[in-house]
Amino acid sequence: MNSEKKKNRRKKIHKKIRKKIFGTSLIPRLSIYRSNKNIYCQLIDDEKSFTILSSSSLNINSIQKKQNATILIAKEVGKVLAEKAQKKGIQRILFDRSGYLYHGQIASLAEGAREKGLQF
Repeated sequence: MNSEKKKNRRKKIHKKIRKKIFGTSLIPRLSIYRSNKNIYCQLIDDEKSFTILSSSSLNINSIQKKQNATILIAKEVGKVLAEKAQKKGIQRILFDRSGYLYHGQIASLAEGAREKGLQF
């Protein structure tokens, strides 16, 4: 019962956020999805309804994954995404936290992306 309330709350917040945030090819939207085991993020051009690039914790092979250090893995995912974006010439993005609280894994992912040079 309590998990349904959380899901509904997150979806409600996500709708509010999406009304205000709209990614373009020059400044794409960074969308995040968090499951129980992994974290996924992608840069989206909403004008063309096209995913420019993506990154997830499935692609991260490190000792951190064995230690189940989710916050460190999320930071690494953010760094990988930022490096891919730099190669495509993307410097600025819009951050869409998808209704999740800006805390823990979400904040860590954002911090990792900022460290590698993305601006938002």
